[in-house]
Amino acid sequence: MKKETLQKRVQIANAIMYYVYTHIDTNIDMDELSDDLKISKFHMHRIFKDIFGKNIYESIKSIRLQKASNLLLTNKFSTISDVANICGYSSQTSFIRVFKERFEMTPKEWKNGGYKKFSQQIIEQSPKAKKSTAKFDHIEPTIVKMPLIESYYIRHSGYSAQIKQTWQKLQTWIFSNNITEYKQIALFHDNPTVTPLNECQYVACIVVEKGAKVKSDRLPKFNISDGIYAKFDLVGEQGDMLKFIQWVYHEWLPKSEYETTTKPPYVIYKKNNYLSEDSRFDISFYLSIKF
Repeated sequence: MKKETLQKRVQIANAIMYYVYTHIDTNIDMDELSDDLKISKFHMHRIFKDIFGKNIYESIKSIRLQKASNLLLTNKFSTISDVANICGYSSQTSFIRVFKERFEMTPKEWKNGGYKKFSQQIIEQSPKAKKSTAKFDHIEPTIVKMPLIESYYIRHSGYSAQIKQTWQKLQTWIFSNNITEYKQIALFHDNPTVTPLNECQYVACIVVEKGAKVKSDRLPKFNISDGIYAKFDLVGEQGDMLKFIQWVYHEWLPKSEYETTTKPPYVIYKKNNYLSEDSRFDISFYLSIKF
């Protein structure tokens, strides 16, 4: 396959994913989307599955249910029917059915504490996270307005130690292009505390200075969304990250009176645990919020 063809396919797949995230509250119209992209629906679905490893409908379902799992905890005065409508479901009955298929409990059971058991089962898929004893109650976020961030990236399927290999490839790309000023960012397309770790989409990104000349066009580019974010600064080791995300979503967020949005959270590394000799990190974690 020619490089240009692959880049075009990646560009189309990212455009589809961006459309899904920004229209997740509506009845997503595949005909309209294929018309906008000027490709057939069949070709659109095939490209998306080739790039992301799952079809568009599976992604829509996953994103809606992740949003619903958060809203059930943060929207204290919303009924289950309200949450179903906000997340794009036409009926409460269908929402309850697909929610139970995904989380093995009803939305009511989830809201009444079942989320803690489910999330802990996810955490226990990671031996390092299971051993972590880190505490986060002392952390106070700052509220910031972040710009749109253009980045080069490699997408990694699964949240595992193999992410290190992805970062090593990016490091090789940086050295090959003689890039000296850059930022390392990780984008979490899926919430790893409510999504089986082998199904999570982790995106390793490099942001170069404006005007910097990049010789290689090997890597695709996409934009990390602008908006209002809660920014958490954290230092720790590899096993602490999942425990921290669990705390953010299931402890801090419900108490904060904020809601999160469908924009994926991301991390800006000051020190990258996947590349550091001691496996420790120094990060700022950005969670998209609204009030």
